[in-house]
Amino acid sequence: MDYELLLKSYAGLVENENDFTATLANTSAFIFNTVKGLNWAGFYLSSGEELILGPFQGKPACTRIKYGNGVCGTAVSRDATMVVDNVHEFEGHIACDGASNSEIVVPLHKNGVIIGVLDVDSPEFSRFGSEEKEFFEKIAKIIEEKIQ
Repeated sequence: MDYELLLKSYAGLVENENDFTATLANTSAFIFNTVKGLNWAGFYLSSGEELILGPFQGKPACTRIKYGNGVCGTAVSRDATMVVDNVHEFEGHIACDGASNSEIVVPLHKNGVIIGVLDVDSPEFSRFGSEEKEFFEKIAKIIEEKIQ
């Protein structure tokens, strides 16, 4: 998959949009419809000590995740991208969609503070490698630059 070309297309899609919700909505739709092998793509946004479901594509999802819980909450607690090859082996994994087998979560920041996460799931085991990690982190960086 040509992630550099996808990144250019994505940057063009959100370039002139300044509304945060609209950007997240189009981002989740873009990821879900252009990256193969996914069953969920979206955002959880920080509120107090938990994440609340934001714009997404896929089956209905968990609406609230406490910091430190699941892959999303762990990514917030560690302030690091989490790549999980097999979610069934991740202690404390929250199964919103039983078809998910691997997951990547990238924290989003504003002024150095985590404001949410980009969460992407796949029914394939080990779906997310170094190329996908770099791609999703670059998408997160574009979003962060738009909201600084």
